[in-house]
Amino acid sequence: MKKNVLLTGGTGFIGKKLTQLLLVSGYSVSILSRSNKANTDCISYFQWDVDAGTIDEAAILNADYVIHLAGENIGAKRWTTARKQAILDSREKSTQLLYTTLLKTNKKLDAFISASGVGIYGAITDEVICTEATPAASDFLGTVCQKWEGATASIHDLGIRTVQIRTGLVLGKGDGVLKQLLPLFRLRLGSAIGSGKQYMPWIHIDDLCRIYLQAIVNQEMQGPYNAAINDGTNSTIFSKILAKVIGYKMGLPNVPVFILQLVLGEMSQLVLQGRRVASDKIEKTGFQFQFIDLEKALRNCLFD
Repeated sequence: MKKNVLLTGGTGFIGKKLTQLLLVSGYSVSILSRSNKANTDCISYFQWDVDAGTIDEAAILNADYVIHLAGENIGAKRWTTARKQAILDSREKSTQLLYTTLLKTNKKLDAFISASGVGIYGAITDEVICTEATPAASDFLGTVCQKWEGATASIHDLGIRTVQIRTGLVLGKGDGVLKQLLPLFRLRLGSAIGSGKQYMPWIHIDDLCRIYLQAIVNQEMQGPYNAAINDGTNSTIFSKILAKVIGYKMGLPNVPVFILQLVLGEMSQLVLQGRRVASDKIEKTGFQFQFIDLEKALRNCLFD
């Protein structure tokens, strides 16, 4: 009997790729969706509505593992007061709904694995290399990630192994950060942002999906893990290498801070600040990154 993995956010950029990996790795996959989708030969779909607090309990009863990826896109819209609340609610309330369903059904999962972000360390640029023991920041990003992870504590209290994957910038084909950057860079209009010194901890989507699989397989994994390459890549380095991969030498001046603040408002923190993160903890589980060189990772995303 195949073990079943229930995904939230399973139809998104990461979820689609992770679903493929789980299926080829011998797991059955179920996906919680807001819309009513027909089952396929490989995937079972169940409905939930976080705002209404409803969920098809069969999804939980059928699951051996839950991988919780769902949440409003942090970078999709300006951070109005209402938008910031929606970003937080989509993470905190969805986790609480999963908890109450686990409690109600008395379901004992093998593990509950939740997405999180390196934004927990704050929109700060300094030389500190953040480990999983680094305190959460008190800014918006830090608060969101801290409350997101904190919502999993109640699931841990049910005696379920819980893991939080703190993800950096995800590089992959056709989506993620590259989807936003490539149009400008292909017009040879791309450049570094602000000071260019802000760090950009990144990870190839294949490695990220393998980390989620590692969290299933390795029963010793518990708590938070940074999922990003610690190579000191900053905005200047990233932009120069991306331009090189596309086929030109970057020569434009950096995008001024005031323009980004004018266009993006408070959300400009996402691109104007960034910290380094250590990957030692995940590597000590036996995990090995396949993509540790940024140029090779970008070439794989663009051409392979």
